[in-house]
Amino acid sequence: MLDIAIIVGERVRHYRNKAGFSQDELAQKAGLHYTYIGQIERGEKNATLESIAKIAYALQVPLEVLFENIVTGNTDNPFASEAYSLISSLPLTEQKMLLDLIKQIIAYKNS
Repeated sequence: MLDIAIIVGERVRHYRNKAGFSQDELAQKAGLHYTYIGQIERGEKNATLESIAKIAYALQVPLEVLFENIVTGNTDNPFASEAYSLISSLPLTEQKMLLDLIKQIIAYKNS
């Protein structure tokens, strides 16, 4: 099962870095404590929806982006879940390149 706190935390860190904010700067903009931001980014805290909304607003990222494509529940294939998690965090152009590469590998294997 995927840990939502870890996935959301990684996304917060990604968008914080992309915005060029330190944890302290993000905390100030979101009205939260910088240690709390660090705990969220490391998946150590289950942030409230209110806190996540404040963070998304401070990052100028739609709230749904932080929860996009998170698959919950038990899965029979942990490799597929891990691959999905890795790929979905990349920009769309890179996702398409990886999908094309996977298709080529499978076609080669099956020929």
